Amino acid sequence: MRELEHWVGGKAVAGTSGRSGPVFDPARGVQTGTVPFASADEVASAVEVATEAAAEWGAGSLSSRAAVLFRFRDLVAAATADLAAAVTAEHGKVLSDAAGEVARGLENIEFACGIPHLLKGSHSTEVSTGVDVHTVLEPLGVVAGITPFNFPVMVPLWMLANAIACGNAFVLKPSEKDPSASLLLAELAKEAGVPDGVLNVVHGDAVAVDSLLAHPDIAAVSFVGSTPTARHVYETGARHGKRVQALGGAKNHMVVLPDADVDAAADAAVSAGFGSAGERCMAISVVVAVGAVADPLIEAIAARMPAVVVGPGTDPE
Repeated sequence: MRELEHWVGGKAVAGTSGRSGPVFDPARGVQTGTVPFASADEVASAVEVATEAAAEWGAGSLSSRAAVLFRFRDLVAAATADLAAAVTAEHGKVLSDAAGEVARGLENIEFACGIPHLLKGSHSTEVSTGVDVHTVLEPLGVVAGITPFNFPVMVPLWMLANAIACGNAFVLKPSEKDPSASLLLAELAKEAGVPDGVLNVVHGDAVAVDSLLAHPDIAAVSFVGSTPTARHVYETGARHGKRVQALGGAKNHMVVLPDADVDAAADAAVSAGFGSAGERCMAISVVVAVGAVADPLIEAIAARMPAVVVGPGTDPE
């Protein structure tokens, strides 16, 4: 059984809190590893390392950061199979779906590779007599990401690629349910040339989250997850003077009107219900059939259900 570790200062670091949680293969219901839960002191140590690294990284040139991101992009692309396998093993989505998630993550790195253009400031002359206005974009320092279980590659790459490109150091708190992909991303970032301490991964539960939200050296936090936790992250982070993105919710209803294409609607309902193991933000949890479309829609969905196979995501079928 694997014993996972944190990633701080460019290397794996064993947990010291004495607390941990199980990691499962959800398709088989079998525990495959344990993940350490960081204490407040462990979070503080990671932030201290990130703070030291941020100063030099943020002072570097945009072109040097972009060069590292280009290498990171190539390494992530080459490791698609390994990343997808890690996602399937701990999240449960099929391999093809997991590989698609990696592709979406790559798009975020590719966007961040354009950072020399994206960070251009502005200059307005004579906005008032003898007055010019300059806009200068600067790194914040240390920023943190708290990411969900349903996209353990894509969502961290939403956050860390742009944060690092902008000259910040990043502390990632991934979901404790599927943490291995984040560690692989950290290893690839180091191989690409991201300096030690610029990208750190700290596992944990509410203790780690609250420690990040309260730490005075973290300037901003980005979160994706449930609505109650998003509310807590926003309120707590804002109370401690941080910039906060808190994306919550995302359960969806699918409304099928009487003039709908029943076959297309049935295909969409089944795909949305079972794709990504039913755990996309855009997954359909409720279908609202309006009027006479209900009976033929139910029949069309039922006809498609024998083709749905529930089992390990490594099974090609």
